[in-house]
Amino acid sequence: MPTDEKIAFTKRLKTALKRSNPKITTPVELALQFNLRHPNESITPQAAQKWLTGKAKPTADKIETLASWLAVSPHWLRFGSATGEQSIPPMRQNKTHSNMNASLSESEVALVSQMRLLSEHQKTLIADLVEQLAAEWRGHSRT
Repeated sequence: MPTDEKIAFTKRLKTALKRSNPKITTPVELALQFNLRHPNESITPQAAQKWLTGKAKPTADKIETLASWLAVSPHWLRFGSATGEQSIPPMRQNKTHSNMNASLSESEVALVSQMRLLSEHQKTLIADLVEQLAAEWRGHSRT
């Protein structure tokens, strides 16, 4: 049975999912995307449905995975803000990434924009390729 705490969690989860990339709108999509990221046991679409309807709340390790994926703090996702406010906090940013973003060239910004249009699988392939090329370049630059 939904409790106030579970319903509040559901609202926060739905808020974070609205701005996810790709947009998650069904329990099946939520379960699939979650299972791609969670290192432990997977969830079923039925479990995702319970999260989305306020019938269940995920365990702490699953909240950690959700928060990392959705770029929100685990504390906010689990409890909300100290004032009980439901609005989503700003996305977490790694200081290194925010400094790097300030120095992106125009062509790098265009590349990132184009990559955002790709599927998760295509993004993974490109990330793997870039990682391999960078490792090779680092190896050649040392010799």
